[in-house]
Amino acid sequence: MKKSTEADLAMSKAAVKISGDLLSNPLCEQDQAFLESMNALDTAMKRMDAFNQEKVNQIQKTVIDPLKKYSNVFPSLNMAVKRREQALQDYKRLQSKVEKYEEKEKTGPIMVKLHQAREELKPVREDFEAKNKQLLDEMPKFYNSRIDYFQPSFEALIRAQVVYFTEMHNIFTDLTDQIDQGGLTDEQRKQENEAKLNELRALSIVADD
Repeated sequence: MKKSTEADLAMSKAAVKISGDLLSNPLCEQDQAFLESMNALDTAMKRMDAFNQEKVNQIQKTVIDPLKKYSNVFPSLNMAVKRREQALQDYKRLQSKVEKYEEKEKTGPIMVKLHQAREELKPVREDFEAKNKQLLDEMPKFYNSRIDYFQPSFEALIRAQVVYFTEMHNIFTDLTDQIDQGGLTDEQRKQENEAKLNELRALSIVADD
């Protein structure tokens, strides 16, 4: 998404540069109608760029930044899973030790070692059970919370897109009204464009085909 917004912004900046370059065209000094059209185009491109920047800022604050904050949760979550896994391994190791002594002949030294192993196992088992219970309680909450967390971001993204494209429609509708010569047919517009193109080709700075 960030790359997409950056591409949109780069495109609108390029459009502003193109409209500015067209305004410096010598034809603007010779043709008042062309100058007015280029002024209208330049104004439209600057409006588009301003709304595009506003959209990018809005998406950054309401979507990209919350995504970054959400992703920061994962390292601590992964660490909790690793701690639980380590506690499980310690629990299994000591449980196996207890079972080994339980299977042996119940002599005095073995009973002492069995008692010691059971005492050693007890806090490790409690630690594992606590870590396991915490994950069992919190993982579903974390998973289910994603919808509530991201819903405002999705709503903000949709609103930003609606506002942006509505403004783009208004900008280009206004631009069309300003530069369109009413009453001209498509053929007449084609001839008008060809005449302007011929004027451009006649300039000394334009290379011959």
